[in-house]
Amino acid sequence: MQKNKSIYSKSLVILAIAFLIYLFGFFPALVQKYYSSGFYPYISSALRFVSSIFPFAIGDIIYAILIGYALYKIIRFFKKRKQLKKLDRIVIPLQVLNFLLILYIIFKIVWGLNYSRPSVSEELGIGTDKYSVKELVILGNYFVKKTNDLKLKQGKTPAYTVKHLETRSADAYNLMRKKNPLFSYPNPCLKSVLIPWMVSKAGIEGYYTPLSGEANMNMNLPDFVKPYVSCHEIAHQLGIAYEDEANLLGYLTASNSTDVDYQYSANYEMLRYILFEIRMKSPDDYKILHDKLLPKVLADFKTEKEFWRKYNGQMFGYMDAAFDRFLKLNNQKKGIDSYQDIVIWLWNIHKKQLTVIN
Repeated sequence: MQKNKSIYSKSLVILAIAFLIYLFGFFPALVQKYYSSGFYPYISSALRFVSSIFPFAIGDIIYAILIGYALYKIIRFFKKRKQLKKLDRIVIPLQVLNFLLILYIIFKIVWGLNYSRPSVSEELGIGTDKYSVKELVILGNYFVKKTNDLKLKQGKTPAYTVKHLETRSADAYNLMRKKNPLFSYPNPCLKSVLIPWMVSKAGIEGYYTPLSGEANMNMNLPDFVKPYVSCHEIAHQLGIAYEDEANLLGYLTASNSTDVDYQYSANYEMLRYILFEIRMKSPDDYKILHDKLLPKVLADFKTEKEFWRKYNGQMFGYMDAAFDRFLKLNNQKKGIDSYQDIVIWLWNIHKKQLTVIN
């Protein structure tokens, strides 16, 4: 009986902590001040320091252990279900609830509260003025020219190792840190995923592991996209939770790097988003812009397309839908469509110089 009372008390305490954390998320200014700019940078830096000791992605192993533990408990429950007492029907669900709530609390503390911080675009002073179709095409022309010019400056794209990416991406972030402390990146930690084949089949370029603080790269990707992807995943390490905002930080960091390959990777990736938007809004302009691309840039588009076709198959559609639901569960109501917010920010970043040019 004493043991059961202990479980009830423990459940109440855990539930209360989880509820307080949940309520805290409704106050973005406080989250920004005390968590995202206060507590989080220290815990993330500490996690990266510990994780960097290991040459492999320990986050993947942690997830495997958690999944294995859950499966073990489920199998054990079904094997012993006939021996369970009436009281166990209450105690066991409480134990499951406690386990899930503890995972929720840990996730929120080590990273998840960043979902509740104000938009990073506000912190960077980037506007959100909407563009017309004409302005979108002007932006597209700018990025076509920029991407073409950078392609001409490029030599042979390096065959990146994950260590090379970690070093070069950290250098790019340190360069941006001189302009804004938001880009501060102590204790760099970039890892290759343990099973790149499986990650490629799922249509994933990279991901952040909150429990270990690691940014994980799919090293099967074509080399010319890796610099931008690494900068995008590092943005998650710095507490940028939403994908569109990580796109923004990844672009700003890689495009302002002294490395031409990083600049090309960033502009190439942004050009994809812009061309997609133009294709939806003005197919004729899309065709004109597409025809302006250099053959070498078009070859990169083809290489990337063939890469995903090789690995993806029908799996991509299922994962795309699942990821869309995940984003919506985290208050990103537009789901995958929210990625196109990056086009709005790109317009607001460049509109002054584009207005002068045109």
